[in-house]
Amino acid sequence: MDNKDSEAEIHPLKTEDVKAQENHEHFVERRIVKSSGLSRLSRWRTAAFFISLFLCLVIVFAFSFIIPCPERPVSERTWFQYYNSAVPYPFLGIEDVNADKVQDVLFAFKSSNGSSSFNVSCLDEGLPSPCAFIAAVSGTNGSVLWESPAAQDVQWLQCGIQQLGMAAAPGCLVVERPLSLTALDLRTGEVLWRQSHDFGANYTVLTPLSVIPDVDEDGVQDLIIFITKGAQVKFFIHSGKTGQQVGSTGSLSVDGNARYVRLHLRSSSYFLFYTEKSLYAYSLKDLCSAAVGREVKLSDFQPDSLWEKHIDHATHRFELLSLLSFGDIHYLAKVPGHSRDNILVVNSEMATLINTKDLHVMWTLNVSRLLSEPLLGYYKPDDHGIILESEIGPNRKKIMIVESESGAVQWELKLNSRAGSPGPATLPTADHRSAFLMWGDYQEPGNETTHRAPLQKLYLFHPSYTHVLLELRNSTDQIIAFTAALFERSRHACYVLLRGPQPGEEPGPVSLMKRKLKEDVSVSRVIWLHHMAGDEEQHIRDRLYRMRFQSRD
Repeated sequence: MDNKDSEAEIHPLKTEDVKAQENHEHFVERRIVKSSGLSRLSRWRTAAFFISLFLCLVIVFAFSFIIPCPERPVSERTWFQYYNSAVPYPFLGIEDVNADKVQDVLFAFKSSNGSSSFNVSCLDEGLPSPCAFIAAVSGTNGSVLWESPAAQDVQWLQCGIQQLGMAAAPGCLVVERPLSLTALDLRTGEVLWRQSHDFGANYTVLTPLSVIPDVDEDGVQDLIIFITKGAQVKFFIHSGKTGQQVGSTGSLSVDGNARYVRLHLRSSSYFLFYTEKSLYAYSLKDLCSAAVGREVKLSDFQPDSLWEKHIDHATHRFELLSLLSFGDIHYLAKVPGHSRDNILVVNSEMATLINTKDLHVMWTLNVSRLLSEPLLGYYKPDDHGIILESEIGPNRKKIMIVESESGAVQWELKLNSRAGSPGPATLPTADHRSAFLMWGDYQEPGNETTHRAPLQKLYLFHPSYTHVLLELRNSTDQIIAFTAALFERSRHACYVLLRGPQPGEEPGPVSLMKRKLKEDVSVSRVIWLHHMAGDEEQHIRDRLYRMRFQSRD
């Protein structure tokens, strides 16, 4: 110990060098050990990366080549479904019945037996023959998906109602005469429940039927049905789950044959009943409370203070008509606004749009007697337009597209028209506008002939060519119902025709047809409302043939 101390005293720098050397050797050893650990960790990371990459490639390969992709249904451009001896009803429903992401067609007809595809008869459901069948037809190829003898006689058919009978899929509700409600499963056509009422004769069911919140607290939304008989409107609520009536039948006094429209005003819901001379308003809460016999609390319902102020709660007359000097009401329709629906009131001389927020007149427009209910479409991108089809003389009509915000007439057309001609239809296009389909018989100005009966022709109009009509087809058959729809999401634009005898006539041949719109556009006849320089017929056809569509949710 003394020798070491002496050595340190004699050679102090040497001792420091030795210590530094020892510290350096220990540092290098630790660094080597640490580097060896990092090297092993790096190799594990590299291996994990390549294993993950290999697994990803295997999964991609399996999904690309081994596991087959789901087949997309190939829709036929045109199909027909025929019945030999039947009478069709004027209803067409468009719903996805078989869950293949292609819309299908539902309709009703009266016959002794169904089609040859299903060996079913009226007697199978205990119904007298002939009876009313509800049928679902595939939108892809026209094959019958199901047929169900549902009623003795159909007054109304409404499909797409959620939670009927607790079914997973939407259902259809059939209203028959004498008054009976039958709920059908949309997927199978099976009867979910059936309920009947005895109101005698001479009553009319007000349509469409309305779905309301769960009143009987069974976890399923309910239905409210209105019927008119004389100067009374009766209403009753039915459970959507079982069909049982909830509470008792209510009664409303009106001064004539009434119709109704339902308005949603943010947190409130009102039913407007209108006759030729009067307008009545009832809140959903008032109707439910009257039927159940106690105050019903509806979630998120707040009465509109301005509307409540204009309702005479003794008679429920709505003072809107007296304030604005209306009368002789032919149609009442709701038109979407910025934050809530507005009211379109149409009488024999004019159409008036009322703002439901402050009940002021937004605009008025002179019109003659309407031939069909007002229809909504888009003449300008994302700007609602109202299609009004009015009578302007014997076998003559005028179709106007009116801007909903201002009441300005954006486009109009005069056509010859036969009695019972189908109303117009619209299809949403990818440019945020609409393609308009209308029936009539166009004749060039100065070349009108009045000695022959008007033909029944289908025309296509799109706002990108305001000076052009396309004549798509000429039908001589009696059309019972007509509609147009996108049969697949944002594609496969089609129209559907139901033809046959009118209800009340003798049974005869019935045909249901679906046709892709482009098939008619490619062979259509171009009609020039006025010529534009540089336009050619084939160029117009090609542009409209390439027109794309877009579903609006």
